[in-house]
Amino acid sequence: MSSEASMIEVQALTKAYGLMPVLRGLDLQIPRGQFVALLGPNGSGKSTLLRLLAGLSRPNSGRILIGGWELPKEAAAVRGQIGMVAHKPLLYENLTARENLAFFGRLYNIPEDKLDGRIEDALQRVGLVKRADDLARAFSRGMQQRLSIARALLHNPHVLLLDEPYTGLDQDACRTLDTLLKEAHSAGHTIVMTTHELERAAALADRAVILARGKLHYDMQTTNLDGLKLATDYATITH
Repeated sequence: MSSEASMIEVQALTKAYGLMPVLRGLDLQIPRGQFVALLGPNGSGKSTLLRLLAGLSRPNSGRILIGGWELPKEAAAVRGQIGMVAHKPLLYENLTARENLAFFGRLYNIPEDKLDGRIEDALQRVGLVKRADDLARAFSRGMQQRLSIARALLHNPHVLLLDEPYTGLDQDACRTLDTLLKEAHSAGHTIVMTTHELERAAALADRAVILARGKLHYDMQTTNLDGLKLATDYATITH
């Protein structure tokens, strides 16, 4: 039974690549506005789950609902509700920051009379206004990640999916990303983030879930959870 308060619902989800099962009957419900840290070792199914939630892959069986819309049959409606940031920036390096956002804004069907304002707002939020007309290829890894977040926020999606967004970032860029995620969370976005940074997960997210061998083995609110406790629990589950 669907809950009106849920933004994301996953029911009995399975996914295999050939004979290799990746997700094995996964159930997960995420309320609107919640920030979930999705944890687990490599090969546990984290990135696969994000791709399924984004409509980039199809499950073998099970049900996925995003904002009440069902994937994959209502994928067109779901895509407008989702912004995704992968560990690869997924930008056009020969376009400027502004040109990248204009391109993606048209893909998101943002009306032309609103697009410039949306672009300026997104650039402002990620601190790239002064570099708006520089080519993306001239950006550091951290700046490219900020531009990726601007792209993901451009159409004001209800859901943000982030796949290892801290990969390759220096400490300053990590702190900037922390701030952006806190702001997105405060603005009411539902966030699902995969990460290996357990201390960061405990500090930023409302809830930590751990996948292992394609199943959900841990689901804990972070209110009384610090990085050390989460690391201890993680080691117990994944080893």
